[in-house]
Amino acid sequence: MLAVDFGASSGRTILGRWDGARLTVEDIHRFANDPVRLGDSLHWDFLRLFHELKKGIHAYKQHASGSPASIAVDTWGVDYGFVNGKGKLIGNPYHYRDARNTVAMEELLASLPDAELYARTGIQPLSFNTIFQLYAEAKAQTQSLDGDTRMLFMPDLFRYYLSGVRSTEYTIASTSGLLDPTARDWDRDLLGRISVPSTLFTDIVMPGTAEGVLRKEIAEELQVSVIPIVATASHDTASAVVSIPSLQGDYAYISCGTWSLMGVELDQPILNEDARRWGFTNEGGAERKIRMLKNIMGLWLLQECKRQWELEGETLSYAEMQEMAKREKGLLYYVDPEDPVFLAPGHMPDRIRRYCAHTGQTVPQTKAELIRCVVDSLAMKFKQSLDEIELLLGKKLASIHIVGGGIQNRLLCQLTANATGRPVIAGPVEATAIGNVMMQAKAHGEVGTLEQIRQVVMDSFPPDRYEPEDSAEWQEAFHTYKQVITKKSVRS
Repeated sequence: MLAVDFGASSGRTILGRWDGARLTVEDIHRFANDPVRLGDSLHWDFLRLFHELKKGIHAYKQHASGSPASIAVDTWGVDYGFVNGKGKLIGNPYHYRDARNTVAMEELLASLPDAELYARTGIQPLSFNTIFQLYAEAKAQTQSLDGDTRMLFMPDLFRYYLSGVRSTEYTIASTSGLLDPTARDWDRDLLGRISVPSTLFTDIVMPGTAEGVLRKEIAEELQVSVIPIVATASHDTASAVVSIPSLQGDYAYISCGTWSLMGVELDQPILNEDARRWGFTNEGGAERKIRMLKNIMGLWLLQECKRQWELEGETLSYAEMQEMAKREKGLLYYVDPEDPVFLAPGHMPDRIRRYCAHTGQTVPQTKAELIRCVVDSLAMKFKQSLDEIELLLGKKLASIHIVGGGIQNRLLCQLTANATGRPVIAGPVEATAIGNVMMQAKAHGEVGTLEQIRQVVMDSFPPDRYEPEDSAEWQEAFHTYKQVITKKSVRS
């Protein structure tokens, strides 16, 4: 099975081999996914990304015989494209960091209060949410959206151009701010209130559903057979959560990458005022689960620091950055990784320094100090979020599972255990691709339940474990961290 995983900064095609008991995964194609600025707008280069998708299918032939049993695509959330009645893509999709979104959110929330919006959708109002992007589209009227036009989220868009089937997968739809989280369907009254026609939207399908086969012309171009296309858990975090190696529900998870998504898996959404005030969102998961989580700007801060230093002529690997931070004294300065000041691309080291100066802290100067500031701050944010989750649930959680590429930062894993006072179970690193592949296996009838999938993951990819250290020191430092982020919010 082929899992095509488009992340917010890179993409890859993963070959998953399932022998009926254990899964192995192999990276067979990687590529960059860089936004493109055109005039005043920021876009995704969909045509290039679709070309890379096809290259990944072609790469299969260098690694295995025959044709794959199926293909499934997952991507980041919220973004979308328009397809007209003739199947043509109307323009390149906007990037969620495009500047139009902030103005659109402010205008819409002036007439539709965020408390009401949260009660309806369970989604924390953030400027990049699909609802605000579509509101910006409706106001600008930059696209001619007739009754035959359909809006497809990014994984649905890729799936459409692979198979010709237009549908919307549940987990990706749940990121939009347009879904009723209890009914698991579109909030059509809400669509009317933002002047977006409901005809834009297709039927919702659940993850693990076969959705057509590879178009004949693509099969002929790539010289492969007609391959089934599966709607997996198409939001990358939803696929990552599928692969958490635990059969017990008494844990919080962090899907750690460009974004750090921290939360718990529930049967029903939590829509109360505390959840809204603390910034939690309710998104969909496999088997109609709810992923109540918080969006935290995770390794994005380190990625942007690295990018800035490369522009200045110094190239550092992430492993080198981790070692630099490990040798640096910790718990000296903090930023709030959720602060909107860190959302857009551009000179991240300067923004971190300005934040520290603005909050009356010592300002980190060296690269090592800046990196240590980020990882300490992320660990503290995870501690803060865990406290809030436990208050919402009314119980203590025994452990934290971290999955995804972020577990390669072993320092961050250890600091998270230190800050939270809970054991951290780290792995698998390829969580999103593994969840994608296992939902394909479910579509083939090879596994039947989420528990069976997670047993396979436990058997196939044993995780690492980090025990808390220096807990008293971290508990004391946490009070300093909270004072810092409170100063920033007051002064803002």
